[in-house]
Amino acid sequence: MISTACQGQVTTPDENLNRENAVFIERDGVVAVEAEHFNKQTKSEVREWFVSDKLGENDLVQKSLTEASNKDFIQIMPDTRVTHDDEVVRGENFTNKPGQLGILHYKVRFNETGRFYVWVRAFSTGSEDNGLHVGLDEDWPESGKKMQWCEGRNEWTWASKQRTKEEHCGIPYKIYVDVKTKGLHEVKFSMREDGFRFDKFLMTKDSLYIPQGKDIKERVARSK
Repeated sequence: MISTACQGQVTTPDENLNRENAVFIERDGVVAVEAEHFNKQTKSEVREWFVSDKLGENDLVQKSLTEASNKDFIQIMPDTRVTHDDEVVRGENFTNKPGQLGILHYKVRFNETGRFYVWVRAFSTGSEDNGLHVGLDEDWPESGKKMQWCEGRNEWTWASKQRTKEEHCGIPYKIYVDVKTKGLHEVKFSMREDGFRFDKFLMTKDSLYIPQGKDIKERVARSK
C-alpha cells in the first residue's frame, strides 16, 4: 500500500515502486535514493549497470547483499580491470570523462536551491573499482568528477571525496552540485571504473553532515 506523508508527499514500499516513473523528493535539504531505483540508464553499450539479482552468485555478492540498504545494489559490468596489473582501456573499462559510459538517471524534485554535497555508499575491493562521476541535468561539473574511495575495502562505505593529482585518495567537501532552480531535476551518475558496486546516494546542504550505516530512507514523491 502507498501511504500519504506530510505535505502531500508519498512514501512507497520498495516492492511497489515503479522505477521508470519514480520521482524522489528533497526535504529539509536532504535527498536519499537507493541506487537500484534509477529511472533509466543510457550509454550502456560498452558497460551496463546490473541490479544485484542479475549478478552471478559468489561470496562477495552475497556479503554485499546482506549488508546493502534495501538488500539490493547495482554493479557496472563486465569488470575487466580488477587489479592494477590489468590493462587500462580508456573509454571501455576506465574513463575520466563524465557522461561517457554507463549513465544512471534519477528524477528528483528539489524544494530548495543551493549547493548539495553528494555522498555515495559503495563497496570496493581494490584500487580499480572505486571511482564514479556525478552530474545534474545536462551538466557534469568539475565538482562532480572523480569521486574516490580508499577506506573501507570489502564493506559498504560512505564517501564524498574528489580524487586529485596530488591526493589520490580524495579531498573531502569537494563533491557537490549546485541546484539553481526549484522543481524537477535529473541527478546522474556515470562510470569511472568498471566493477563499481553502488548501494545508495545522499545529497545534503549541510557540508559537515556524515552519513552513517544505511542512513536516511528514500522519499518518493511519485512512482506510478
